Amino acid sequence: MIRVAMVSFWHVHARDYTRQALEHPDVEIVAAWDEEPERGRAQANKLGIPFYDTLDELLAQSTIDGVIVDTPTNIHHDVMIAAANAGKHIFTEKVIAPTLHECDEILSAIERAGVKLTVSLPRLNAGYTQAIQDILANKLLGTLTQVRVRVSHNGAIPTQENPQGWLPPHFFNLEQCAGGVLIDFGCHPMYLTRLFLGLPESVSASFGYITGREVEDNAVVTLRYPNGQLGIVEAGFVNRFSPFTIEVHGTEGSLLYGTPENKLLIRTAQSGIPGDDAWHEISTIPTDRPSDFEQWVTHIQEGTTATENIQIARELTMLMEAANLSARTDRPVSLHAQAQ
Repeated sequence: MIRVAMVSFWHVHARDYTRQALEHPDVEIVAAWDEEPERGRAQANKLGIPFYDTLDELLAQSTIDGVIVDTPTNIHHDVMIAAANAGKHIFTEKVIAPTLHECDEILSAIERAGVKLTVSLPRLNAGYTQAIQDILANKLLGTLTQVRVRVSHNGAIPTQENPQGWLPPHFFNLEQCAGGVLIDFGCHPMYLTRLFLGLPESVSASFGYITGREVEDNAVVTLRYPNGQLGIVEAGFVNRFSPFTIEVHGTEGSLLYGTPENKLLIRTAQSGIPGDDAWHEISTIPTDRPSDFEQWVTHIQEGTTATENIQIARELTMLMEAANLSARTDRPVSLHAQAQ
């Protein structure tokens, strides 16, 4: 049995990871800590587990094998390094850290300690993502020219029930979040675009402030590649009915997913099926891979490492830092310079 502690309930997905831990037959939640003690005690009481007043006290417990980190993004660095130094395995919400420097310090601490890290990047595991990767591997679209991925919801829009929107107020706190919609929700289109096209040479970001918060609630990022390819990443907290959308275009064809139905469509000029220069639905979609949380448990049990997950998560931090810098300075940011 893997005994885990909940380290903060700040993030909206903390309840999802709590549920996954409770439902996993090989995991037991045994403790909690929170940077807001009142919130943490309330959640600990619901779960019937001890609450520790300090993180150091919790990490000192030999009965804890791993931690689920859902703290504010700006304290990920200190929390995860402390957890690694205490020999605790780590499952964390994206992003790893606001900056690549902080991210690399975390990863170095984890490597020195020999503990297992997995980052929540759920759309990497989706069946539609696997199907798209198969299409690209088979070169059915020819040479790729453009990828566009969009996610959006209405979490910042005032309603009668939620005058400030349904997202918790701290999701608009620049210090805690290190950004707005892009660094939170925009992580998904960013890591998917990177998956399909690889790392770009430069990043250009434009932010919008529809509801007047100190962080952006509307964002578009352009990823530029040396061969002329473009990646377009879009995220919003201010759109009621905007569908999750993936578009991949190439010299010989295009594919669409979620515009607006959850169907994967392909049109390619190449001969054979699904060719013939007509739109076809890909009806056989692979089943989703195990969740990142399940993968984390397996890595702990089998002594393996989430190599691809960690690499993509590190590059996600690099891309987010570059995008935030681009938006602040109103200029493209070289990823090569960002990595120095």
